[in-house]
Amino acid sequence: MASARETNPEAPRPGGRPRDAALDEAIILATRERLVRDGYSLMTIGDIAADAGVSRPTLYRRWRTKFDLVVDALDYGFRKQRDSSPADLTGMAPREAFTEAVRRLDPAYFNPDAMVLMGNFAGEAIRTPELLGILREHAVEPRVTLVENVLSQLQESGDVAGDIDKHTIATLCFGSYFAAFYRGESRDEIPEAVVSVLWPAIAAKKPARRRRG
Repeated sequence: MASARETNPEAPRPGGRPRDAALDEAIILATRERLVRDGYSLMTIGDIAADAGVSRPTLYRRWRTKFDLVVDALDYGFRKQRDSSPADLTGMAPREAFTEAVRRLDPAYFNPDAMVLMGNFAGEAIRTPELLGILREHAVEPRVTLVENVLSQLQESGDVAGDIDKHTIATLCFGSYFAAFYRGESRDEIPEAVVSVLWPAIAAKKPARRRRG
């Protein structure tokens, strides 16, 4: 039978006190800042503990390794973004729903430092490939899947052509943010600009009305 701590991580340890959620968040936020500034390889547990104002033993009581801490720090950001942006866009007009889905592809939609963070993780692809896998699973796929799902809904409603390549469209839209980042251009206009190019090509062709004669 599972113990109280196995079913509830916040439960008190035998003879101890429950974990302090505010302290946990301070450590998580310090970790996220260090990831942006130093990257995974250069950041140290000592730096994170100092930034968060805690001792190393306090940190190690919560996370066994730097990798475990980073996984939780990433998950913190993913959950915050997911909770702040409900995925249901069905109440919007067709083109508006597609535009909003493209807007949410922006890695910096919730976290302004996300593009730098993603670049740091890409740089770890050889040394720590697990980090890139986590990034793909939690930060990339949910975004592109939202675009693909919206396009599927628009196909079902007859607003988008049935033979479009949803995977490629979502990938192109996602890549537009990285292109703007590396070209030094603003991301603000990307959703409208991308949709203005793509929509005429993917929108279902409405039958022409016959003229009365």
